Amino acid sequence: MPSARKKIAQQIIGHKLIGIIRLNHSSSVQATLSCLVQGGVKVLEVTSNTPDFCLHIELARQQFPAILVGAGTILNAELATQAAAAGAQFLVTPNVDAKIVEIAHANNIPVLMGAATPTEIANALGYGADIIKLFPANALSIDYYKALKGPFSGIPMFAVGGIRANNVAAWLSSGIQGVGVGAELAQEITGEKSMAEHIRFIKQFMASNDL
Repeated sequence: MPSARKKIAQQIIGHKLIGIIRLNHSSSVQATLSCLVQGGVKVLEVTSNTPDFCLHIELARQQFPAILVGAGTILNAELATQAAAAGAQFLVTPNVDAKIVEIAHANNIPVLMGAATPTEIANALGYGADIIKLFPANALSIDYYKALKGPFSGIPMFAVGGIRANNVAAWLSSGIQGVGVGAELAQEITGEKSMAEHIRFIKQFMASNDL
């Protein structure tokens, strides 16, 4: 029987998409989360530089029990501890940090660890990262990822950074296990009309990419 941590990691890989919420105003977060869920996104990441990120993780866990809710932009052990205490079901980093993995695994949750070079990827794997977050993916390019697949075949990776509607299909067809999409999917909602239009956009995004 796989551990809860491994089951969550498998679910994230199975869904292929993480909706990344990075907003400037705390008051906008719950409406944006609701749009993503209604649009069909099954895995949500609330970044630590979103105001009241721990509160929004707690609220999302309560409101959307069938959705995986994690914490992103986890730069250090302090943020990892806060996120785990708030109920984050996974942690996402832009950097390689052994202590973050240690804290996550002590709470039986997986880590998507940000890495850009072969050395960083190897170090992240050595520390026990469950999934490699190739970051910043679009700046590195799909060809760069394909070159990494040789030495790191069989290692689950998600492309994050610059992933948009006009390139997500190309990334997924490259063989990468999934993508994280932020600004295009997680927008500030200004009213009911804005919310309805954005839900339609998310549904179209999901359908056009078989997500």
